[in-house]
Amino acid sequence: MEYEAVIGLEIHVELNCATKMFCDCPNSAGADPNTNTCPICLWFPGAIPRFSEEALEKAALTAMGLNCIIQERSAFDQKVYYYPDLPKGYQLSQAHLPLARNGWLDITAENGETKRLRIHKIHMEEDVAKLVHEIEGRTPISLVDFNRAGVPLVEIVTEPDMRSPHDAMEFIRVLRTQIRYIGTAECSMEAGTMRVDANISLRPKGSELLNTKVEVKNMNSIRHLGDAIAYEINRQTASLHAGDPIVLHTRLWDPEKSITVAMRGKFEGPCIPDPSVPHIVVTEDWKKKIQARLPEMPGAKAERFCRQYGLNREESLMVSGERELSEYFEAVVKQKVSPRTAVHWIFSQLAPALKEHEQRFNDTAVNPERFAGLLILLENNEINAKVVRKVIDLLFESDQTPADIIDQQGFRQVSDVDQIEAMIRDILAANPSAVNDYKSGVEKALGFLMGRAMQALKGKGNPQIIREILIRKLDA
Repeated sequence: MEYEAVIGLEIHVELNCATKMFCDCPNSAGADPNTNTCPICLWFPGAIPRFSEEALEKAALTAMGLNCIIQERSAFDQKVYYYPDLPKGYQLSQAHLPLARNGWLDITAENGETKRLRIHKIHMEEDVAKLVHEIEGRTPISLVDFNRAGVPLVEIVTEPDMRSPHDAMEFIRVLRTQIRYIGTAECSMEAGTMRVDANISLRPKGSELLNTKVEVKNMNSIRHLGDAIAYEINRQTASLHAGDPIVLHTRLWDPEKSITVAMRGKFEGPCIPDPSVPHIVVTEDWKKKIQARLPEMPGAKAERFCRQYGLNREESLMVSGERELSEYFEAVVKQKVSPRTAVHWIFSQLAPALKEHEQRFNDTAVNPERFAGLLILLENNEINAKVVRKVIDLLFESDQTPADIIDQQGFRQVSDVDQIEAMIRDILAANPSAVNDYKSGVEKALGFLMGRAMQALKGKGNPQIIREILIRKLDA
């Protein structure tokens, strides 16, 4: 029998709020263990949580950016389970009345067509503490760091609309881009600010059944997510062909062995309404104010880039892929630089240089004004492409303008026609065999003569003028 996969994702996203969700402790990574704590996030008896308005606003912005409908009323429940990272015995989460429902994201399917994947709900919850496992002597010990306890999260639960690892990976890529555009979270799987669990089941192809699922955790990259889903599809297929039943349980992904490993049985504890946090009731006016804070989203921006700047679809998708990059591009173009010139040099030279210097588009010494100034000199034929590559590196080391660097280094392009013609006459006279090869139809001869001309001008000649004069004299 042929089977198809049914895949749904549960994504925890850590909001970049200044404080935790129910107290004023800093929400900052990297602090010494158990320093960002107070009686509330340590869950001392009698401590009363105070709900963060910033967390609500950022959660609502996230949901709106994912095309979800904000519910008029939402509420927190006590999600009861017992684990060392949760000493009060429950987690505050929105199990019954979530913040938002019925969202969607469009992805590019494997066949190149657009595919819409639905979001079932988005709810808020507090993060739990972090367990740290160490060896003391020969004795394994587990320690608890409460710095993460109470950090504001949203959990995004999809509908089981995905059918392949590709679908899941593309959904996470699009989701990450959307949320980074909104600016409410960093969405780094590697740093743990976005955590993804995948629920995978199999059913006979063509069936509408939802069969027993297996949950896979511990995937810290999009590639690992795809690999884990692919492995689990193969494992479950082999089990079904062998007549073994699929049992509801949770598995871990082992990236070193590239396998999933059984972790524990799947257990859902009770969720009861929490009496300490009042219901959240939002008005239409409040929702409109939050909606007004949403930036132009990447899909709409890509379409505008095609219309406004004449970019093709591939170029517009590349430039609109990250908010910082898209804003940098537009700032460069506003300096009267050709959009295609900007795209080419941003991706071919500037982006790799930023990575090498560990800088970002919104925080770099090569700001849009300096970069645009360099490209304008190129478009005005005052420098050539080779000089642009050299000057980009120098812009990281100096606060001078591109024009000053070029003058100081003697990089100005030689465009004087009389000077170039005199030089070319000498080159043609000194290379008669290359001239004869050109006249005999040998294509490489022109390149050879171009190289000799550029060498004579120490790389500062205008290639376009040199080529035009060379061809005119050779053809004559």
